Amino acid sequence: MSTKDFIEKDYYKVLGVPKDATEAEIKKAYRKLAREYHPDANKGDAKAEERFKEISEANDVLGDAKKRKEYDEARSLFGNGGFRPGGAGGQGGSFNFDLGDLFGGTQQGGGAGGFGGGGLGDVFGGLFNRGGTGTRTQPRRGQDIESEVTLSFNEAVEGATVPLRMSSSAACKACAGTGDKNGTPRVCPTCVGTGQVSRGGGGGFSLTDPCVDCKGRGLIAETPCDVCKGSGRAKSSRTMQVRIPAGVADGQRIRLRGKGGPGERGGPAGDLYVVVNVDKHPVFGRKGDNLTVTVPVTFPEAALGGEISVPTLGGPPVKLKLPPGTPNGRTMRARGKGAVRKDGTRGDLLVTVEVTVPTELADKAQQTLEAYQKATEGEDPRAALFQAAKGD
Repeated sequence: MSTKDFIEKDYYKVLGVPKDATEAEIKKAYRKLAREYHPDANKGDAKAEERFKEISEANDVLGDAKKRKEYDEARSLFGNGGFRPGGAGGQGGSFNFDLGDLFGGTQQGGGAGGFGGGGLGDVFGGLFNRGGTGTRTQPRRGQDIESEVTLSFNEAVEGATVPLRMSSSAACKACAGTGDKNGTPRVCPTCVGTGQVSRGGGGGFSLTDPCVDCKGRGLIAETPCDVCKGSGRAKSSRTMQVRIPAGVADGQRIRLRGKGGPGERGGPAGDLYVVVNVDKHPVFGRKGDNLTVTVPVTFPEAALGGEISVPTLGGPPVKLKLPPGTPNGRTMRARGKGAVRKDGTRGDLLVTVEVTVPTELADKAQQTLEAYQKATEGEDPRAALFQAAKGD
């Protein structure tokens, strides 16, 4: 991404969010758009692929608090006419300092958008140069890739190894990344191999942009490769086995460093982000590291107490004691029968009691209940309710 792009592109508009959008709103908008325009869902659609790249680039900037702050500052300073090289306060005076010094030194790092993850000096260090001197083309970090995987409830709790097929940009195999069919590209005469050209900006500054003749590569193919059309990059697909850790939650985003797209000119590979979707279970639910289950009990069991058998996820049943007079909706705890935590220990199984009411009664059972009703005829369970309603 060129410095000009960084200043002029409206990433908020790309994601369809306001400039004061929260981190959660940005994440939600990105996930929705990424799912819609993902190359796997739009095979052969070049426009969708380009749109996906724009979305990923915008998310890489706005989804990182530090980069977003730098972006907002740069847009405020340069994008809206607040500052222009060649004049101080619009009076035409010249500056004798390097904005790279003003905004800080260079740090290592990078993102899917292709610019470094350091301070503003990283962004503008090559934009303004004293005396018009050129800059060398730097190694470029590989593209970050995002993929999705759907796990069963059991796999999410216990962990699983799943195959993921990914597509990314890589060095063209047909021309070994040179862009030339014969493997003998020539140095671009316009930028002299730097991949960047400088133009006068006034006030003692020069502005640096990617060379349009070689598209920032520094090389020009005499005989363009039939596969990559001289770009030196081609779409590459690969399948890799990815380990999803135990206890992963629905919607969680897992980062795998260095598993994304390969870098250029010796740059590091990008990262792989895996968004996990978890299927529902017909019996068990989940609250953090704890699993939940609702267990039906009879009225005599709840009234008189007793021992009940409770199912566990992937293991033998456990026995729980019901105290006499257990109310409907009471939750008990089976320790160590929940989801796996990061430290290897397990959460608990939360067991909620649900008193069942029979729809049909045998004669003997009905007579017994009628006798019970007669024996408790003087008791009114709603008396306290009416008393509270009156404010007594």
